[in-house]
Amino acid sequence: MIQYGGDYNPEQWPLATRIEDVELMQQAGVTLVSVGIFSWAQLEPREGVFEFGWLDDILDRLHAAGIKVTLATATASPPPWLTRKHPEFLPVLADGTVLHPGGRQAYRVSSPEYREYVLRMTRTMAERYGRHPALVLWHVDNELGCHVPHDFSDDAAVAFRRWLADRYGTVEALNAAWGTAFWSQRYDDFDEVLPPRSAPTYPNPTQQLDFARFSSDELLVHYRALRDVLREVTPHVPTTTNLMLSTGTKWMDYFSWADDLDVIANDHYTRAHDPEAHVELAFSADLTRGVAGGDPWMLMEHSTSAVNWQPRNRTKRPGEMIRHSLAHVARGADAVMFFQWRQSAAGAEKFHSAMLPHAGTDTDVWRNTVALGSTLQALAEVEGSRVRAKAAIVFDYPAWWGTELDSHPSAAVTYPDRVLAHYRALWQRNVTVDIVRPSADLSGYSLVVVPGLYLVTDADAANIARAAERGASVLVTYFSGIADEVDHVRLGGYPGAFRELLGVRTEEFWALQDGETLTLDDGTPADLWSEQTHLAPGTSAVRTFADGDLAGWPALTRRPVGAGAAWYLGTRLNADGLQGVTDALIAEAGLTPELDGVEAVRRVADDGRSWLFVLNHTTDEVTVPAQGHELLTNASVTGTLSLPAGAVAVLREG
Repeated sequence: MIQYGGDYNPEQWPLATRIEDVELMQQAGVTLVSVGIFSWAQLEPREGVFEFGWLDDILDRLHAAGIKVTLATATASPPPWLTRKHPEFLPVLADGTVLHPGGRQAYRVSSPEYREYVLRMTRTMAERYGRHPALVLWHVDNELGCHVPHDFSDDAAVAFRRWLADRYGTVEALNAAWGTAFWSQRYDDFDEVLPPRSAPTYPNPTQQLDFARFSSDELLVHYRALRDVLREVTPHVPTTTNLMLSTGTKWMDYFSWADDLDVIANDHYTRAHDPEAHVELAFSADLTRGVAGGDPWMLMEHSTSAVNWQPRNRTKRPGEMIRHSLAHVARGADAVMFFQWRQSAAGAEKFHSAMLPHAGTDTDVWRNTVALGSTLQALAEVEGSRVRAKAAIVFDYPAWWGTELDSHPSAAVTYPDRVLAHYRALWQRNVTVDIVRPSADLSGYSLVVVPGLYLVTDADAANIARAAERGASVLVTYFSGIADEVDHVRLGGYPGAFRELLGVRTEEFWALQDGETLTLDDGTPADLWSEQTHLAPGTSAVRTFADGDLAGWPALTRRPVGAGAAWYLGTRLNADGLQGVTDALIAEAGLTPELDGVEAVRRVADDGRSWLFVLNHTTDEVTVPAQGHELLTNASVTGTLSLPAGAVAVLREG
């Protein structure tokens, strides 16, 4: 079955409310809840004094009701007594500001002493509840790095030096990697190295990049330490933590985390200001599936309606909550969960929507909660199936970090917006996309898009080139291949690592000023970026600049490579222009879009059964060609499917 539920925080409520909660969960079809995430202060109100009675009681009640539990380690925020006793556990910003208790995540993961407290609490939870019949999954900490992705404390400095010594071996190798001959930054000993704290001007770029790598790794080390305790005490129970895979979460390299999670779980929230938030949702779901290596995954959190933390928090429109939930399922989720079950009456998230809202059960939100439970039950047969794609977008966190370092040709060149722009152009044509890291196996794709891959290793550049040689159409965009993994510019002309593949050599960037635009020879407008690019024999200019200082120079190029082709886009096109280029690539790659006017995604089981999800994000009824058995209405569809505004259909095909 598709699991259904959300975060449950019984410690916020009296016993009578908890009893009601379990009854209402049964009415809604809830099958799984996350418990205990922020409960350390309730479970251990004073050091060494534990009060487990309330948690024992609710776990027993949930089990009796047939509801499974993903139980947290309760370590997501330290209790006040701990940070009062050990203020040295508090994290520090680059400018020396100490982040104090009163919110959440007021801890530094690099503190060995803090780690001991966390490991003790984790062991206590595992030993007490590891054999509880309701427990099916451990939830380690919560949204690691959400509020403190970087800690610049003295503990972090010690850990950073250790990480650097492991990475480089010698201080001479570090000096070479960091280019410390510049600005008299040469180090004689690892003990001289600091995190990139606030400095008079731009900190060393490779120091910044390595600190980002270290910080992601250090958060993962923290997860591993807790997980290892759980595996020791409860080897029969899988573990996860909720990642935050979206275009808004930058600082954790989740591809490097994947092998350490038994289940890939994601939290995702749409942005109220974005009229096409469902496109970013689809990208996030595809990225989560990419981190999961194509396996089904778990939607650990999303919202039934408005959240509390955006500048203007919009209520979800009729049908939107169910449609968003099923969009995640369409792209590989085998669990749909929310923050949270019952809307809080107090605290910072009291205006964050929940499955059971402040206004109670006579509400649209509650009716949607119940309806979604029934809907997911109707989709039980989809569980375990996979999404298959013939197109891929290469996505890389270190490239993101490197692209957005300071002192670059243009501060306006950013990473996720370009990735999402290319994703949107494929989404518009219902071309299913895998989001993959540069080292991924690309042999199964006929189209590979490489947007803004500023940093790239030799091995990863060669991997992308092989995709073209084997027959894929490969598109590389501007500011790609510029630097190696330690942010040293690849000499000899841009785009560095991809010059040979693309058959181009750029001698100089021509970054455009804010508001400055160019026109291509077919009338397409462009902005932000242009390049003075020379073509090698065999490379042709598909589009050139029609005006500006580079009039007549190439803007879009193509080179036949092996059985495929390599394209280079050296400017930023508007949405229509990018759609035109994408359509040409789709045609060349031989891809066939599913349907027009709706979002359509197919999941396929190992035995060959398939299900087509059709989602109507428009305000009009849409009719599309379709054939199969529609699971949500239990009706046969022959020839055409009429889908009301905002509705979803799931067709069992064949």
